[in-house]
Amino acid sequence: MPRMTGGDAIVDSLLRHGVDTIFGLPGVQLYGLFDAFTRNTNRLRVVNARHEQTTAYMALGYAQSTGKPAAFTVVPGPGVLNTTAALATAWGVNAPVLCITGQVPSAMIGRGRGQLHELPDQLGTLRSLLKFAERIEDPTEAPQVMARAFEAMLSGRPGPVAVEMPADMFTVNVDVTPVDPLGVRVPPQPDAERIAALAKLVDAAKTPMIWVGGGAAEAGAEVLALAEKIGAPVVAFRAGKGVVDMRHGLALTSHAAFSLWDSTDLLIGIGSRLDVPMTRFAPAPAGLKVGRIDIDPAEHRRLKVNVPIVADAAAGTRALTAAVAANDDPARRTRIAAAKEAALAVMQKAQPQWGLLQTLRAELGEDGILVDEMTQVAYIGWYGYAAYQPRTLITSGFSGTLGAGFPTALGVKVAHPDRAVISLTGDGGFLFGGSDLATAVQHGINLVTVLVNNSAYGNVLRDQKRLFEGRHSGSELVNPDFQTYAKAFGVPSWRVQDAEGLAVALREALAANSPALIEVMSDITKDFPPGVFHQPRAR
Repeated sequence: MPRMTGGDAIVDSLLRHGVDTIFGLPGVQLYGLFDAFTRNTNRLRVVNARHEQTTAYMALGYAQSTGKPAAFTVVPGPGVLNTTAALATAWGVNAPVLCITGQVPSAMIGRGRGQLHELPDQLGTLRSLLKFAERIEDPTEAPQVMARAFEAMLSGRPGPVAVEMPADMFTVNVDVTPVDPLGVRVPPQPDAERIAALAKLVDAAKTPMIWVGGGAAEAGAEVLALAEKIGAPVVAFRAGKGVVDMRHGLALTSHAAFSLWDSTDLLIGIGSRLDVPMTRFAPAPAGLKVGRIDIDPAEHRRLKVNVPIVADAAAGTRALTAAVAANDDPARRTRIAAAKEAALAVMQKAQPQWGLLQTLRAELGEDGILVDEMTQVAYIGWYGYAAYQPRTLITSGFSGTLGAGFPTALGVKVAHPDRAVISLTGDGGFLFGGSDLATAVQHGINLVTVLVNNSAYGNVLRDQKRLFEGRHSGSELVNPDFQTYAKAFGVPSWRVQDAEGLAVALREALAANSPALIEVMSDITKDFPPGVFHQPRAR
């Protein structure tokens, strides 16, 4: 039984669970934990930041782009609260993120005596957001609590978790029994009767459609095998992009799928909430049947379908493929190809956004990763970006978290130092965390940031003018000179006017192998051409 401090016990558990990088910002309640980090620098890398929110977003980016657990640590109270937007986003995109925080001294918890960084009920606040949150009362409890946190984070639908430890416990030195990973709870096997029921619907369908989400990220081969056997298009909106390479003839963007929706007679959801087809494409075609494969039993209660199957995406899809008859009708392929071509023609009219996006796509190469932001070029990407592999388009999902893009991209680049990673951001969102250019420089995080500058929250400004007779409020911005801003951090920068200039700058920035900023000057407040975005229809 080794003797450890509370900080050592947490570090030991992180290492046992395969975590070799911690994103953090130290403070008084965490001194003992950071001392443990220091004594383990040969095994655990610490990436500190200039804002607590950035530590959490970096962990989010690391987790989203790898599918593996990532951890961050901040002081309690305001430190934790500064990270809750990132934790809420992690919940929304099902990312395995671990928050490690401190607490006031043990004897003062819950007494409301105004201790530094005290919250009325920090644990309750965290539990309202996360899959699991627990206090480590004593170093002897750390291995078990940490192992349970990892188990909860990775079992079923992945999601964020948290642990807290009183400040005084990080330095207490006691005998501790380490605990190896508990693993994940075994997912249920696909129910044979329900697989047979869904297979019957597939065999009877004339125009089936497969819709994938982030839950299918590790099931690409299985999804493609099903699609090719039954001749069905595979559609993704955000998180599911790249599950099937978008260059494949059966892979469709949501925009292309919209044109096929009214004639669809069977929808098969795999690892997806199905919000876009069932809500944004509404109403459903007459007689539509719906089957779903999702690992989360609660998800099947939220959306009633004809055949719900609780299973891992790969296992469930594999079982369904084995049960259906081959029916790759050439006529289906023709319809799918026509929808794909027509959607592309519409997207090409959305300029300059589409041209900028296509330039990013070309320069990223086969395995490059694009991290988006709440900005118009990114919005076009949800509808039309061609991802070649899963986890190569990183978004904030339905959270729509303004300011998340740049710091999240830092974490993506930490996880993938040898791959091209581009942060696509706007002038408004970038300045939520732009000071962490300093973090990129300090830690050699060679992220290329493409900043579209229109001196506004452009989409808000456009919508305000369109909806309220030209009136607008709070959406125009006065920006710094971003070239001077980048120079102040020692970051090379470029200013370009269009897609052609962006292409040249991207090649130079990616070749520089350093943090870099490319500013794109563009007026993108004009209305989009009709048909670019599919809109909900009257029921």
